[in-house]
Amino acid sequence: MRDTIFISHATPEDNDFTIWLASRLKLLGYNVWIDKNALLGGEKFWEEIDQTIRNKAIKILLVYSKHICIKDENGNPVPGKLKDGVYKEYSLSESIGKQNKLNDFIILMNIDASTYNLFIGADRLNQIPFYDNWADGFKQLEKKLAKDQIIKNDELIDEGFSNWYTTQYIVPNGITSRRELYYSNWWPINELPEYFYIFEFKTEKQAKAIYLANNNDLPLGKISNYISSFEATPNFKVKNQDVHRIKISEMLLGFEKTVFPTQRDAENHFKNLLQRVFHLILKKRGLYWYEMANKRMAYFHTLKSLESMKIKFEFPHRTIDKSKTKNLIGKYKKLGKWHFAVSMKPILTPLVGFSLKNHLVFTDDGYNTWKKEREKEKDGEKLKEKEVDKDRIHSHRRAKGKRLFNEEWRDMLIGFIQSLKVNNGVEIKLSKSFTLKMPDVPEHFWADFGYFDPNDKTRHGLFSMYEVIEQSNDDEDGLEDIEDVTNIDEDNLEEKPND
Repeated sequence: MRDTIFISHATPEDNDFTIWLASRLKLLGYNVWIDKNALLGGEKFWEEIDQTIRNKAIKILLVYSKHICIKDENGNPVPGKLKDGVYKEYSLSESIGKQNKLNDFIILMNIDASTYNLFIGADRLNQIPFYDNWADGFKQLEKKLAKDQIIKNDELIDEGFSNWYTTQYIVPNGITSRRELYYSNWWPINELPEYFYIFEFKTEKQAKAIYLANNNDLPLGKISNYISSFEATPNFKVKNQDVHRIKISEMLLGFEKTVFPTQRDAENHFKNLLQRVFHLILKKRGLYWYEMANKRMAYFHTLKSLESMKIKFEFPHRTIDKSKTKNLIGKYKKLGKWHFAVSMKPILTPLVGFSLKNHLVFTDDGYNTWKKEREKEKDGEKLKEKEVDKDRIHSHRRAKGKRLFNEEWRDMLIGFIQSLKVNNGVEIKLSKSFTLKMPDVPEHFWADFGYFDPNDKTRHGLFSMYEVIEQSNDDEDGLEDIEDVTNIDEDNLEEKPND
């Protein structure tokens, strides 16, 4: 009786997708065959494969990728020349399908957007795209199997595959006892002045005028008619009505006060001031930025602020291979450039510093983010103006970002921080007498356990079966503790260069 779905794939490159696909089909009650020995690096049992395809298979699912082809001397796949194992399975399947008049006997699972003619006849077979999203591809496959009335048993799901996967595949790659270094996304501030100051002005208009006239000499924060600074005697052209000196260590420990500035007031103004500090560090380094949907700024290098599209950086604690090179800017299809970008929110616990978040930004020319035209009516006249095309950027961010994994994001973040160095350091004057010196790596810590990552990065798709509400990187809460906060740079709400 033909009731088995046979999965053919390239070993070991496409093992994880094959395991994911087999497990999903098993959970639906289908009878699935994969070569478990080959998945673990063992020998293929050709007699079993032959008999399964010849007598039991109702569908042959070929995991279709560049890996099914043999490679040339430079390691590049050669279209038209299949690997021996894949060729044998495909050739037998093709003949059995014709012999038994099995419609759509072979279905291709295209997982890496390979061309539709990797081998003769491939363009005549059904191909289901899995390269955009494994879950979407699986839904299409599930519909096809249901349409072709492939037998499954919803009441009796074979747990044998699950047990094999756990004991043979996950456990060897699981958590192990070893000392390992972990990196966070916190960029710590290790030393600050003893005090910061909140200056009160009569009106918000006065405070705003002073804030905008600051010329970026020293960081200032502004909330309503208050300006905060680390400098006790700033040179304001308008006389302030009152000044409040706050000891930073006491604020971090917490104090009780019922009149302004309360503990909450102090924290809000301090965070707002740190927000400005971060902005000036990146602005003075020559980065561009643009305002995201949540009003945060995403900062990115341009072809001017970075000598090349790559950055060479170093890891701490390494005795060999300390340096590494990573792209922070790259070509993106024929649409322009992609840029690694960072947004931030200030944090006071578990440390004082900046919580960083990774983003991808796309530009036409290495400087100007993608724009779109929209109509705006003014004085009864319709005018066209350009604005950042956030929907288009978000769509391509997902397409590009899904191919980046933890190691890439970690390296780009470390590289980004070290790219901010000027004269071997990341520094900014907070007051006339104090210069802040930032570390060149994010906060990191040692643990007495680790995890052996499988080499094939497609393992991350193991979780894509589950439908989740996907949120863009721009959808997080804003500075939830700050009320009535003006933007980081009121005269720079859109993408701006270092002006």
